[in-house]
Amino acid sequence: MSQTYGKTRWKRFALVMVPSIAATAAIGVGLANNALAASFSISGQKFKVYADDLQGDNFAQYGDVLHHTNDKDPNPKAHEAVAVSTFSHATIQHLCQSVTTDIPLLGKWTLQLHAGGDTKDKYVQADNLVIGLNSLEADAQFDNINIGQDASTLPSPAKGGAGMFGQTATHAHLTNVKQTAWSTSASSFSLNGLKLGLAQGDGAGVECF
Repeated sequence: MSQTYGKTRWKRFALVMVPSIAATAAIGVGLANNALAASFSISGQKFKVYADDLQGDNFAQYGDVLHHTNDKDPNPKAHEAVAVSTFSHATIQHLCQSVTTDIPLLGKWTLQLHAGGDTKDKYVQADNLVIGLNSLEADAQFDNINIGQDASTLPSPAKGGAGMFGQTATHAHLTNVKQTAWSTSASSFSLNGLKLGLAQGDGAGVECF
């Protein structure tokens, strides 16, 4: 499918991820050849993100590997295969982020973050947003989408490896977003109406979803 098809819509955004996940069969080869690298070592804790509405320019996606420790660690448990989603600029309405930690003697506690109001001047704003995720559900619409593009030719801030599966669109609009991720980075992240809170436990009513 080329950009001449204009807008494409999926009820479950996860469906478009199938080629990306299938492409991770080649990730082991890339890792062995030091072809793939993360921008930072991750903690190894997944977190959940929910948003009512996310719109982003210059969307790109490709398969990669994130590292718990360092690029030279031979332990396969130190690596996580992910689908990386990037936007040159994104606006987010009603953002929720939660991470649960099992604390010795105290049990499970969840840190929850909320930001982004009802009007555009109160939305969360992010530049050069990069997300390393392993699951995503949403209603999604893309403008001028290319599926199967070589990941090395994706627009900035994407940094996919040559010959790896990638996809790109000039604009993406996602609603009712439910995402589980290992990492998020951005060159700037403006959180309007930021609220942080701790709650004991996990699951429904404590985490974002």
